[in-house]
Amino acid sequence: MDYTSYNLTSEQSLELYKRMLKPRLIEEKMMVLLRQGRISKWFSGWGQEAISIGTSSAMQLDEYICTMHRNLGVFTTRDVPLERLFSQFQGKANGFTKGRDRSFHFGSKAHKIVGMISHLGPQLGVADGIALAHKLRKEKKCTLVFTGDGGASEGDFHEALNVASVWNLPVLFVVENNQWGLSTPSREQFNFESFTVKGPAYGMEAYSVDGNNVAEVFSKTTELTESIRNNPRPILLECKSFRIRGHEEASGTKYYPEGLIEEWSKKDPLDNFEAFVLSEKLISEEEMSRLKETLRAEISDAIKVADNEPEIEFNKEKELADVFAPTAYAEVQPKGETEEIRLIDAISHALEANMVKHDNLVLMGQDIGDYGGVFKITDGFVKKFGHDRVRNTPLCEAAIVGTSLGLSINGCKAVMEMQFADFVTEGFTQVVNNLAKIHWRWGQTADVVIRMPTGAGVAAGPYHSQSNEAWFTHTPGLKVVYPAFPYDAKGLLNAAIEDPNPVMFFEHKALYRSVYQDVPKDYYTLPIGKASVIKEGSEMTFIAYGQSVHWILDYLESHDVKADVIDLRTLIPLDEETIVASVKKTGRVLVITEDVEIGSLASDISSLIHEKCFEHLDAPVKRLCSLNTAVPFAKTLEDGFLPKGRIAEQVDELLKY
Repeated sequence: MDYTSYNLTSEQSLELYKRMLKPRLIEEKMMVLLRQGRISKWFSGWGQEAISIGTSSAMQLDEYICTMHRNLGVFTTRDVPLERLFSQFQGKANGFTKGRDRSFHFGSKAHKIVGMISHLGPQLGVADGIALAHKLRKEKKCTLVFTGDGGASEGDFHEALNVASVWNLPVLFVVENNQWGLSTPSREQFNFESFTVKGPAYGMEAYSVDGNNVAEVFSKTTELTESIRNNPRPILLECKSFRIRGHEEASGTKYYPEGLIEEWSKKDPLDNFEAFVLSEKLISEEEMSRLKETLRAEISDAIKVADNEPEIEFNKEKELADVFAPTAYAEVQPKGETEEIRLIDAISHALEANMVKHDNLVLMGQDIGDYGGVFKITDGFVKKFGHDRVRNTPLCEAAIVGTSLGLSINGCKAVMEMQFADFVTEGFTQVVNNLAKIHWRWGQTADVVIRMPTGAGVAAGPYHSQSNEAWFTHTPGLKVVYPAFPYDAKGLLNAAIEDPNPVMFFEHKALYRSVYQDVPKDYYTLPIGKASVIKEGSEMTFIAYGQSVHWILDYLESHDVKADVIDLRTLIPLDEETIVASVKKTGRVLVITEDVEIGSLASDISSLIHEKCFEHLDAPVKRLCSLNTAVPFAKTLEDGFLPKGRIAEQVDELLKY
């Protein structure tokens, strides 16, 4: 290999060698530990060290790197304490995930590293958000993100590169092209010779280097990152290499053609560079031997620390406590003048107030810029706050949810408008696997609100009318808010934006312009997790949220039923205390939701009541939900689908029981 063409100093060459040597020696030890059963799994980067070392060595220490399976060299280059790494691999409490996740599925805020999740692609969108935060603050910084040749087949790859190119984000996308995705060769993953064809398709530069030549990788990455810092834009860098060992050790390599490993072993990045530094007399044989002894001793000492750490113990309270980041909620009481406004106005006013209050808040969504959004909630915002903070997005829901998380990681707040709640499926992995789990996994907050225009009753058919809140009430780590009135919408949205946890904020489209209420003009908050008892009575309890609250109020106007009416307002956390207190008083309960019955939150509430209030019940808990079909388009069909017309019948049965 040619190492002399890249004008590295002797100091740089020697440092690169030392940095490659350390993860290789760790790998040797990991193989022993794996055979001994002291770790359960290992994803080997053997033979790919030049990529991790060459790229991360070109990065500034305060620049973020988003890693993948085989980037041990990034962690060692950033001087992550080895004893914590080994605790992580062994599932010990001193690991970065407190035993909750394995291998490299973690990050370290102190080291500006954001680790992967098993879905491979989501970290690409996160890198976009980190880079966007740098760009908004006019910081000359580059964000580095890895993906593999297999992972580049994910839709996240397309979306993240597209968004980065449209927004000129300072991201270096590094594709570790190691020829295989588990047992699938590249020819079955994509139909081109090099990822350099991908760059121009997205309007960005693309380069390819020998991923086994650490001098070439380092030199090219240094050139590109310096250029990105001074001229913010995304660049694609392919590093061609080969995965000497299996996808993970249990997979083996029997599927490799005969002789392939031997052929690539001749290109081993460490062996070849070691021969170079010796031939150039940058280090002597004796010095190299001492260096290896020193590193092996350092590794052994760190493993002893991890070995001596006690096995992690299950603590229910700790596990539950880390699901959400601590929230220092300080209620701001409403005061001053009020104005009669619609629910849609309340949401718009809350967004505007928070844009003034938080200069690090970024709004993102399809058509929310000059057009003002399909519901006109952000109409006029661009003139007040500019395109940088009120950002039209491509139709890339996954990348924009990831960008929202990346903004939070890098010190911003994000509110994303999911144009219709139905479209969240396009970003589902980012929501339920990245946003929801990230604090519980490694303590990273996700200061993100996703606005979810939802619901039926507007003749929009099966793809613009779904009530999908139960998808998220089922996912620990997400807060789910669903106001039914303008006053609640403004106060709860203010609180959601203050909250450092991810909040799914549902807004019923049929209520946007049909419900009016006197709402304070000034800023105020309402506590997330507290229901509202909007009517009181002794005969029964209605429990509802969203549009179904208004159905109940309409029913009670023409029926003499003395009932508690509980508007949940927040679905997660659920106000169990208010529910239980009411049920113990009335003894009869009807839970109404616009969602379909199967798997709905109504079922969870019914179970809760039977478990905690059984001896106080005078009748079985009734659930009233929409039919177990998709939402139909024609009005007569939609009216039949929704439960509103069945309220009187259900109440009569309940009261007569």
